[in-house]
Amino acid sequence: MNAPAAPAHRSAVRRMAAPLAALTAAAAPVLFVAAVDPNTPGRYPVCPFLQATGWWCPGCGGLRCVHALTHGHPLQALHDNLLAVLLLTAAVLLWLNWAGSALTARPVRLPTLRGRHALLVVAAVAAFTVARNLPVGAPLAP
Repeated sequence: MNAPAAPAHRSAVRRMAAPLAALTAAAAPVLFVAAVDPNTPGRYPVCPFLQATGWWCPGCGGLRCVHALTHGHPLQALHDNLLAVLLLTAAVLLWLNWAGSALTARPVRLPTLRGRHALLVVAAVAAFTVARNLPVGAPLAP
C-alpha cells in the first residue's frame, strides 16, 4: 500500500527551506552592516589590498555600498561600489529565480559561466579595479 501524499503546502514549505536558509544566512551580515556604520573609522578593518598597495580593490567600498542600500540611498551605493551594486542585483535575481522554481516545483535553471564568459567577467572586474585607481576613474573610487 502506498503512503498517503503529503499536503501540497507542506511540500512547498520543504522546497522553500534551502532558499529561505540562504536568505537568512545573507540577511544576518547585511543587517549587521546596516546597524554598524562602515563610514565611521575603526569600525571595520582596513582592506589588506588597499593597505599593501594603496590601490582600491574591486571590493573596496562594498560595506559602505551595502550600508547605503539598506538605508535607501541607491545613488550613494553606486558611488561607493558600482560593481557591488551590479553583483548584488545579480544575486537577488538569481535568488528570486531559485525561490520561484522551488515554489512552483520547477527545476532550477541557473546560468553558468564557462570559457569566454568567465574570462569576460574576470576581465571586467580587472578593468573596474584599474579604472577606479586612475584619475579618469575617480568617480568609481569609494
